[in-house]
Amino acid sequence: MNLNGKHAFITGGGTGIGLAIARDLAAKGARVTITGRRQEVLEEVAGDTLTPLAMDVREEADVQAKVAQAVAQNGPVQICIPNAGLAEGRGLHKTDMDFWRNMMATNLDGAFLTIRECLGSMRETDWGRVIAIASVAGLRGLPGAACYSASKHGMIGLIRSLSEDYMGKPFTFNAICPGYVDTPIITRNTESIARRTGMDTDKARDVMVGMNRHKRLLEADEIAAAVGWLVGPGSQSINGQTIEIAGGQM
Repeated sequence: MNLNGKHAFITGGGTGIGLAIARDLAAKGARVTITGRRQEVLEEVAGDTLTPLAMDVREEADVQAKVAQAVAQNGPVQICIPNAGLAEGRGLHKTDMDFWRNMMATNLDGAFLTIRECLGSMRETDWGRVIAIASVAGLRGLPGAACYSASKHGMIGLIRSLSEDYMGKPFTFNAICPGYVDTPIITRNTESIARRTGMDTDKARDVMVGMNRHKRLLEADEIAAAVGWLVGPGSQSINGQTIEIAGGQM
């Protein structure tokens, strides 16, 4: 696969799934911009192949400015990966507006703003791929995570609608829906579950492992491989789809 000349813009690109995707696309020849809220984290992993750019997906003006800066530096965005997100469970009766608003601002508003701004330059080209990193929670909901599940359902609705808006154009819109992936989020959630329930950390981690059908955590490279397929040759008819990576049927 040759992505030479293609500019990929990835939010949440400094760690976990986003970083795995960024490195894979760069290895295939793409010019890759990674964003996140901490410039120092991005610079630590960027090396010579990735362009680090601090950006807060919750802030419209920041997204507008940083996408424009990335386009000026690396050309029109032709691969847009809205990946930045929060993953935290909380019972609805314990969910206050600050928690709800921050989750929606990061997971849903952030995807909307990123895609909208990237489309500005993508629409001037003859090829483009938008691949949102959603979750199995966007398809069936997760117990104890109503806010998170709602944000990912919204992301999938956005992707499906955009696929209809651009039907017949040389752009596709898809969502990847992973189960639990072995990233720093798992570590944070393990600690959170242990605090809330009194479990030891091993049992708390086992709760998440058990949610995947094959009873193991996914690897970030598995998600990157799915992205590689969607930007590769022969993917032009994959559009408006939710691709579930969860170790088995949901």
